[in-house]
Amino acid sequence: MPHFPTDILIAGRWRRGAGEPVDTVDPATGRVLATVSCASADEVDEAAEAAAQAMADPAWRDLFPHERARLLHRIAELTERAAGELSALQTADTGKTLTETRALALSAAGTFRYMAAALETAEDTVTPSRGAYLTMSVHEPIGVVGAINPWNSPVASDAQKIAPALAAGNAVLLKPAAWTPLVSLALGRLITQALDEAGLPTALLSVLPGSGRVVGDAIVRHPLVARVGFTGGTGTGRSIAALAAKKLIPASLELGGKSPTIVRADADVEQALAGVLFGIFSSSGQSCIAGSRLFVAREIYDSFIGELVERVRTLRVGPGTEPGTQVGPLVHHRHRDAVAAYVDLARSEGARVLCGGSAPEGERHRDGAYYLPTVLDGLPNTSRTCQEEIFGPVLVALPYEDEDDLVRQANDSVYGLACGIWTRDARAAWRLARRIEAGTVWINTYKQFSVSTPFTGWKDSGLGTEKGRDAIRSYQRQKSLYWGTSGTPLPWAN
Repeated sequence: MPHFPTDILIAGRWRRGAGEPVDTVDPATGRVLATVSCASADEVDEAAEAAAQAMADPAWRDLFPHERARLLHRIAELTERAAGELSALQTADTGKTLTETRALALSAAGTFRYMAAALETAEDTVTPSRGAYLTMSVHEPIGVVGAINPWNSPVASDAQKIAPALAAGNAVLLKPAAWTPLVSLALGRLITQALDEAGLPTALLSVLPGSGRVVGDAIVRHPLVARVGFTGGTGTGRSIAALAAKKLIPASLELGGKSPTIVRADADVEQALAGVLFGIFSSSGQSCIAGSRLFVAREIYDSFIGELVERVRTLRVGPGTEPGTQVGPLVHHRHRDAVAAYVDLARSEGARVLCGGSAPEGERHRDGAYYLPTVLDGLPNTSRTCQEEIFGPVLVALPYEDEDDLVRQANDSVYGLACGIWTRDARAAWRLARRIEAGTVWINTYKQFSVSTPFTGWKDSGLGTEKGRDAIRSYQRQKSLYWGTSGTPLPWAN
């Protein structure tokens, strides 16, 4: 059984927060794991002030990029060593399978390692001069950064914001989701250990659990916070964008999705079936890029959906700690009830429930936040069920007639986060990938990620970019330098 942290990290020190404490619950059993203290608005102010002072400390301010890279490598090493503990904490807190949470912990380590390498090889530019001067473009830290993350994949999301922010020379105020603070607090301990070992100010990172209305709002509004990175719902993202615009600070927003998965008539059916299942039911559907709208060519629709439903019924639903589990519980009983309400909405809209559509019965699942993998059809793409993000193990299937009909329906969404295409025709894959309005398109695969490849959302799915070499630059400000080289006086010299 892992140790459950309950103190929070404020300005480099561990202590009880002054905010309203929150119970974190094992979604597989409904049992309270720990009561975690939360930060108050005053403690956010304290953390921001300390972060600004830490940034001004010469030990950090004057650190060369390759020395910051060394710090990131050390964080990666510590994270990798602690992958088992981080995995157990995240499974306890979120209900995800241990296989998935271990992969997320190792992904976090890989993110720190990649950003270290990108930092080592980052270059500023000597630009072509247009006169008797040398011109340069350089990059400097933005300042104190606010990082606000959701509950579905906390450790990986944390690394995707903290790593480039520290690489760029900033300080970070991290707010984990109130439901799942444990793994973020554990990661914070590893990062402060690395900072302390290097003789650097530990106040460069604070981990501040609490509600979005108190802690998140205080972070975004704080005058010392000069950039915000947010992953979560589109409604909250709009509010953060408005506050950032009022402050004239940059914000990156990774928001919701209702991603289409496309199965053409020429697809490898076995490959497509496995990909569709994984795309929606892994993580119990609690993923912004889940392939939640399935478009199948009319001529193979009945046979494909029939086989898919048979396979969905065989998926193993259980605790994330059991090796054979494929679909774990949802993160919280309240969220399970919200997913169930969406399926009830689908029924009222005229959907056919082909499988699932309820919580599993029996003693084994009685106390957990479980919901059966569900497949719906019989709805038009204009229905609320097809348009709104459910964020659970619910797939809605729709037939399409031809490519123009497919593209029209797939793009008929306020979201534009991801898309999957299953086909043997390379030309058709290329054509569809370019026509679909989404930031990421997978062809004959799904939910594959590389930290070296930028990730972005279109339309209501987000603003800005995470991952890739340029992630570090997004946490910096560009400055132009002009260095006069002529001995000739300027016109007004006398």
